[in-house]
Amino acid sequence: MTDERRTIGSGGQAGRGNRSTSPSSAARSLAGAAPAKKPVTKAKAAKAAADAPKPAKKPAAKKPPSDAKKPPEPAKPPKAPRLRAVTDEDAAAAAAAAAEEAARKTRTAGPGAMPAGIPLDEVVVALAQAAQRVLGSDWEGRLAALMAALRKRLGGDFEVDEFGFDPQITEILTGAVEPLAEKWFRLEVRGIENIPDEGGALLVANHSGTVPLDGIITGYAVKKYSGRNIRPLGADLVFALPFVGQMARKVGATLACTADAERLLLAGELAAVWPEGFKGIGKPFAERYKLQRFGRGGFVSSAMRAQVPIVPISIVGAEEIYPLVGNVPSLARLLGLPYLPITPFFPLLGPLGMIPLPSKWIIEFGEPIRTDAYEPEAADDPMLLFNVTDQVRETIQQTLYALLVDRGNAFF
Repeated sequence: MTDERRTIGSGGQAGRGNRSTSPSSAARSLAGAAPAKKPVTKAKAAKAAADAPKPAKKPAAKKPPSDAKKPPEPAKPPKAPRLRAVTDEDAAAAAAAAAEEAARKTRTAGPGAMPAGIPLDEVVVALAQAAQRVLGSDWEGRLAALMAALRKRLGGDFEVDEFGFDPQITEILTGAVEPLAEKWFRLEVRGIENIPDEGGALLVANHSGTVPLDGIITGYAVKKYSGRNIRPLGADLVFALPFVGQMARKVGATLACTADAERLLLAGELAAVWPEGFKGIGKPFAERYKLQRFGRGGFVSSAMRAQVPIVPISIVGAEEIYPLVGNVPSLARLLGLPYLPITPFFPLLGPLGMIPLPSKWIIEFGEPIRTDAYEPEAADDPMLLFNVTDQVRETIQQTLYALLVDRGNAFF
C-alpha cells in the first residue's frame, strides 16, 4: 500500500510531489500564469549532460618575472571644459549683477560721490582738454567773454538799431557757431583782406545746401577774421517764420529790397546777398556747384547808387551737408514752402537726419568789383546792370571750379 501511494505522487515533501511528475493544479495556481514546462526525467537529464561538449581548457598565462618593471601608463590628457553658449538670460543676469554692484557702491559712497577709481583731478583735466579742443587754446577768455555778455543781457544792458540788429546776440552766436565751423566743417578762409576795413560794401555769394547754413558760416567767417558784422538781405519767407524771423532781425538781417539795401550801404555797413535764392539751396545734388540765375541785377543797382564795391564770395562745402535727392512739391505747396527736401537721411532717420555731414569748407572772398567808376544814374541802364551781374556770376562760377580742384575729396 505504501508503494502504491508513492507511485501516484502522494508521498514526499508537502506541495512538491514526488519529483517525477508534473506539479499539481494547486501548485500551478500558486505559481501564477507561468507557462507549464514538460517534465524532464532523470534519465533524459543524465543523457543530455553526457552528450554536451566539454569546454576547452584555457592555457595558463605566463607570469612575468618578479623583477620586471611594468611600463608606465601614459598620462591621460585633461578633459577640456565644455563651453556653454551665452544666452540672453545670462547676459541679462550679468547686467543686473553689474547694476546691483554699482548701486551698492553708490549707497556706500553717498550721493554725489565720484565713482571709485576715477580721481577728481583727472576728471577736471579731461574737461579742460575737451574745452580746449572745441573752443581753442584761449577757451578761458572766450568763456569769460560769453558769460559777461550773458550778464549784460540779463541786466538789460544792450542796444538795437533801427533794423533790430543786436550786436551782443551776434557775439554769442559767433561763439556758438565756432566749433561747428572750425571743428566739424574744418573751415578754410581765403582772401579775407578783400573785405574793406571800413565803409560800405556789398557781399555777393553762391547759395546752396538745402538748409541755408552757408549764410550763417559766412557771417561767422567775416566776424571772426575781419572783425566786422554783415547785414544779410533775406527773402520774405525768412521773416514770416516764427522765431526764425525774430532771430534773423537780431543778427542783422533785413528784407531783400532795394530801399533797405541802399540804406545799409550808405550807412557804411557790409550788406550780403545770395542772388540764387531758393533756386540755389533747393537744387538737386546732381546739379551741385552749377549756379542758377542771379535775378535781374537788383543788387548791382543798389551798389551803384551807393557807390560801394561788390565783393564776390565763393563757398565750397555747403552742397554736401544735406545732399538733396528728392522733393515733395505737392506737400511743400500745402505747407507754404518753396520745396520739401528728401535727403539720404531725412526723413528716414527723423531728427537725426538733420545733422549736417562733415564736409570740408572753403570760403574765398574775391577781388572787389568797383562800381564808383559809373555814375549813380547808370543804375537805371538795364543792359549795364545785366553785364555787371553776369561778370559777378561768372567770377564766382570759375572760382568754384578752382576751389573744387584744390579741395579734392569732400570729406577727407
